[in-house]
Amino acid sequence: MAESTYYIDEDVGEDIDTRTGDESQPFKSLGFAVLTHGESHKFLARKSVTGEVPEGSDASARLEWKPAAKAALKKAVNYAKAQKKKAEKAQELEAQQAKVLADRTKVLDEAKKITLEEDKSLPAPVRIKLDETDAQKVTLGDGKEKKGTRVRVFGRVHRERRQKENMFITLRDGYGFMQVILQGQLAKTYDALTLTRETSMEILGELREVPEGAHAPNGRELHADYYKIHPGWQAAGGDDAITNRVSKDTEHATLLDLRHLTLRGETASKVLIVRDAVEWAFHVAYKELRFRKVSPPALVQTMVEGGATLFGLPYYNEEAFLTQSSQLYLETCLPSMGDVYCIEKSFRAEKSLTRRHLAEYTHVEAELDFVHFDDLLDHLENLMCRVLEVALEDPTIKQYVQDLNPEFQMPERPFKRMKYSEAIDWLVEHNIENEDGEPHKFGDDIAEAAERRMTDIINRPIFLTHFPTEIKAFYMLKDKEDPRVTESVDCLMPGVGEIVGGSMRIDQHEELMAAFKREGIDPTSYYWYTDQRKYGSSPHGGYGLGLERFLAWLCKQHTVRDTCLYPRYFGRCKP
Repeated sequence: MAESTYYIDEDVGEDIDTRTGDESQPFKSLGFAVLTHGESHKFLARKSVTGEVPEGSDASARLEWKPAAKAALKKAVNYAKAQKKKAEKAQELEAQQAKVLADRTKVLDEAKKITLEEDKSLPAPVRIKLDETDAQKVTLGDGKEKKGTRVRVFGRVHRERRQKENMFITLRDGYGFMQVILQGQLAKTYDALTLTRETSMEILGELREVPEGAHAPNGRELHADYYKIHPGWQAAGGDDAITNRVSKDTEHATLLDLRHLTLRGETASKVLIVRDAVEWAFHVAYKELRFRKVSPPALVQTMVEGGATLFGLPYYNEEAFLTQSSQLYLETCLPSMGDVYCIEKSFRAEKSLTRRHLAEYTHVEAELDFVHFDDLLDHLENLMCRVLEVALEDPTIKQYVQDLNPEFQMPERPFKRMKYSEAIDWLVEHNIENEDGEPHKFGDDIAEAAERRMTDIINRPIFLTHFPTEIKAFYMLKDKEDPRVTESVDCLMPGVGEIVGGSMRIDQHEELMAAFKREGIDPTSYYWYTDQRKYGSSPHGGYGLGLERFLAWLCKQHTVRDTCLYPRYFGRCKP
């Protein structure tokens, strides 16, 4: 090959294949010239023809083409060799990938030829949920029992892995998990080879105990003899696979945007399954106590907890609001129904982004007739402990709580009872300041951070009682022995803070009307509430418990946003 001359100009040159490298079309770098044309040529270089020339220097010297320095040429040769080696490796990898793809395509083409058919000579399968463990004795919905060695299950692929000729699938159906084994032709079909997580499957086979030393959910596994993935049941794969869209490293805000997918994860689903059990346990506990359930309206024209947190909306030709609490309506049921409760949604338009606030939350509320303050506290303690007992009687729920909150223990009884004035003294003694950075004093509305810190240090449930009248709602009854304070209570739990707020209610008409006047509230629209004091009043009290906060404590969740289905709070009303 004849020796050629190539030109390199660091200023106006370009490292592109369409350049000739002659004096009119120089390259930009010596490395590129050597890489594209080889090292057995002559290379002439110069610094610049357009760059600024320092004062006093010889501009003409910069226009001269000079042979490339030996050191620069050696560096360019090494660069060219490295780039060639890199290109060869890339070509080799590309060839390997092409072979893998070709082999994969060939395997998939062969797999498409495999057709599965159910063996009708086998015993008819019995349909079961994935948490049922005995294939020999399956209880049906009608209460009858049906014998059978073979079962039919439905579920979604939670995990999958291959081991030699076998395929292991962990199936999930919302009731439990089941390990499924596909063997032989079952593991070689096109559907098996392209199986993606979250794909829905119908599987038939025989339940067997796992071999000694092996582990599987509930100690059994399904040896499949037939399965089917119906049209539309296949889950997305590739970049759109669920494992690429939601993972432990995904930002919390994104996880909330994708809440519909996050719910399929073990933590989120366990929390919601525990929630179902806890809500049911509240109903059980209330029925044991002979409380009657009512369903108060969500659309109201009165406030309970202050007008600043009302969600307003047009209601035909009138103004209405979403309810902040069902308390006032529950009170109206006492004369005709006795003790009552409801589990309904409440709405607070607080522009708060703390980990324990929601704009829409589930409110467990109750009102008790002919009781005194100590009766109310005893009832609250008994209720919450009974709810926990009922919920944890289910071994699955008990295991889920253990998984979510390994340190959970039943609350120590009796709950610690601490008056507000005693809490102020405690905070001062422990140098926990108020929001203004000053020592707490009587009359302060104890801030969330200080309250939670106190609760975490004491580390047990606390009934914080007798709050000053000025910082509590208008309807709360004053303590007869100390009219500065109300017969009120907040139940505080470690890690969360307040989960219950309650009080005795003002039961005298004149006192209630004075409270309206003190707060500057027109009692006219509350006629249905004030009438309760005119027609056979009684000493009564009640409370509201935030279900999401209760669950955050029980399941050790950092925020109440993770204890409800689709959280609503300031700035979020999707999906």
